[in-house]
Amino acid sequence: MTQELAGKTAAITGAASGIGLACAKRLLKAGAQVVLIDRDAEALGALMPGLGPNASSVVTDLTDASSVAQMMPQILAATGKLDIFHANAGSYVGGALADGDPDAWDRMLNLNVNAVFRSVHAVLPHMIERRTGDILVTSSVAGVVPVVWEPIYTASKHAIQAFVHTARRQLIKHGLRVGAVLPGPVVTALIADWPKDKLEAELAAGGLIEPEEVAEAVLFMLTRPRNVTIRDLVILPQSTDL
Repeated sequence: MTQELAGKTAAITGAASGIGLACAKRLLKAGAQVVLIDRDAEALGALMPGLGPNASSVVTDLTDASSVAQMMPQILAATGKLDIFHANAGSYVGGALADGDPDAWDRMLNLNVNAVFRSVHAVLPHMIERRTGDILVTSSVAGVVPVVWEPIYTASKHAIQAFVHTARRQLIKHGLRVGAVLPGPVVTALIADWPKDKLEAELAAGGLIEPEEVAEAVLFMLTRPRNVTIRDLVILPQSTDL
């Protein structure tokens, strides 16, 4: 077992499944103390016994301001400090613009964009005071390549890219690193609304990557020397034409 992150503490949103859970497991394996953050209390409760003594959980609804206000105090109660904050939680809506549901867009945009802003803001005072830390955001290749099938989702990830690039420049002076991991299509619940024929074709062609592959990239970003920032790390399946 490697211990690259021994002595470090991390908090990951959307950690009850998918990329968030894979990242939590990988950071635990690397020696970190990890707080899994999710709104699904039942799922978190089921996970905790299998993750070991360095894992803890905080139930937070990232779309609720009062819930987010309680997040950082609960993280500190569990860990005493925070070295790594991974704003990973997000949702996905694709499909034809003309047939879309604006209410569904609003819910996605609130989680993919506003909740990231609010949750990062919540951890900044502690990190700035300590003058060290990493803030990582799960973006998407859709943040740099306009994906025709998903105009609103693509717009949300372009907003995240703008946030990461500007926040990084603001926070350098405080000793903080800010970066984004930008996966292509990942085998998670977020692509559950893909048309069946599209999903089957991508699986057959090797056009999807696994959450654990994203987690390895995240570990790489976090274990660079402190004078090195991986601002954007794009991860694509080999068969993609993006």
